[in-house]
Amino acid sequence: MNKANLKKALGLVTLCLVLVGFIGFVEKQSQLKTYQGFEIDLKAVSGVYFVEDKEVGEIITSAFPELKAGLSVSEVPLGSIESRLAGHPFIKSVQSSIGQKGILKVTINQHEPIARIARPMAADGYITTDGLIIPTSPSYTSRVLILEGAYAEQLMDQGSVDAMPELMPLIEFVTKNEFWSAQVSELEINKKDDIRLHQQVGKQVIEFGDALDFESKFRRIEVLYKEILPRKGWNAYEHISVKFKNQIVCE
Repeated sequence: MNKANLKKALGLVTLCLVLVGFIGFVEKQSQLKTYQGFEIDLKAVSGVYFVEDKEVGEIITSAFPELKAGLSVSEVPLGSIESRLAGHPFIKSVQSSIGQKGILKVTINQHEPIARIARPMAADGYITTDGLIIPTSPSYTSRVLILEGAYAEQLMDQGSVDAMPELMPLIEFVTKNEFWSAQVSELEINKKDDIRLHQQVGKQVIEFGDALDFESKFRRIEVLYKEILPRKGWNAYEHISVKFKNQIVCE
């Protein structure tokens, strides 16, 4: 081996030894690092907190009594902490990590309610933007679209809207549209194909039918508002229906 190749080989060996030493040093420092407490980063939903820092802290303290200052960070059960907190009905996701100073940081994202199922004989529940149904919060109330009726209560018992996937696009349309979110006060869902709209203005309950082809139905209701009711009067009809294709029935 010539001198140039020998120098190159020695340089490579030296670099490897330095890397091994550095890795060993980092691992040693990591082993020496100890737990010093936790902090919670709770992300609000539309400025509202359905679960509070205090409640999360109490869950961690109660479920993991071994978390005391001085505990080796290698013994901090990050996965178990995440799993325990993820079981909270208002928590959507949890991420945890330990910083250089030994502080456990817990980042929490909440579920976002998009509608509320109102039940006269039992507790209400929220439908989330993911289609899950969760309990209401004792701390906060979210002003969202109200759903009621026999089938809405069935969905509540099932814990999701999976049995009626066409419902979510309808809820999202009403919620995100400035005019309809102000005008539609409630969806009454008696069966999958028997949805009725309750209005803020006008005493009539509008028969909507199923949740399919909802944009066409709302266009017809818009015609009703703009062209028919201003001439006839808002309470001129007792029965209004758009459940039949391309029809507005007023009686």
